[in-house]
Amino acid sequence: MNRTTVGSTGLTKRQLLWKNIKKSKHSYILLAPYAILFFTFTVIPVFMSLGISFSYFNLLEAPRFVGLSNYIKLFLEDEVFIIALKNTLILAVVTGPVSYLLAFLFAWLINELGPKLRSFLTLIFYAPSISGNAFLMWLIIFSGDVHGYANAFLINWGFIDNPIQWLKDPDYMMLVIIIVQLWLSLGVSFLAFIAGLQSVDRSMYEAGAIDGIRNRWQELWHITLPSMKPQLMFGAVMQITTSLAIAEVSMQLVGFPSVEYAGHTIVTHLIDFGTVRYDLGYASAIATILFLIMMTANLLVRQILRKVGN
Repeated sequence: MNRTTVGSTGLTKRQLLWKNIKKSKHSYILLAPYAILFFTFTVIPVFMSLGISFSYFNLLEAPRFVGLSNYIKLFLEDEVFIIALKNTLILAVVTGPVSYLLAFLFAWLINELGPKLRSFLTLIFYAPSISGNAFLMWLIIFSGDVHGYANAFLINWGFIDNPIQWLKDPDYMMLVIIIVQLWLSLGVSFLAFIAGLQSVDRSMYEAGAIDGIRNRWQELWHITLPSMKPQLMFGAVMQITTSLAIAEVSMQLVGFPSVEYAGHTIVTHLIDFGTVRYDLGYASAIATILFLIMMTANLLVRQILRKVGN
């Protein structure tokens, strides 16, 4: 039997792999608890969901294989899913890139300030992402009567004559969700960008000036961004996941379900079938589609970020 040898050591790939594992056994032991938990509660459920998506499963009976029926129904018969898909893509295209760019812009500007002021503003920008009852504030702002702050402002300045039903009118629901989601989604990525900017070696800017870099934009493109690619990738993944998984904002502000499903998203559709109707096979099919969309978006972002600084 032929076995591939590696280099001049005469060892097979399997023997070399085992030798490296034994050499780094302490690292693998430390990694084992996280790896076991990740595999048990993330990897296995993903494959279980994929399998269940090809079945009819209502928790009371054993799963019954139905082939591609759930996926056919999803795209050809479920009009609400098409609305949810459209809404999700609109929210992802608008809130994802905008919040990502705003988070980096604010982090870049705040990073130039003194330590005390920078720490204070960092807390201010990060606070919305951990504010549990923030929806009450927005319900007051976008209240549909004359006492809502948005309506009161527009009426007082003569922009409108009658109050707008911000949370009931399908024409305005997406606008409200986008505004609130942008406000909520700056925190985590902003914090990662602040950390990345703080970790950039200041001597690189001096070297860049010697090599011909003459302004802040050239510094940003050729030094700052390439030096913080891990943080840029983390921020991108977080923004993609957040923008494609919008549900709580929609349910808290415009109801579940919303009027004419104007605020319905893929995740709220998943919640509907998974926790209300208990059609877990269909819910798993929805989850699989969402997973594929997220993976595709992540791969595209990776390709874009690889070109940063080139």
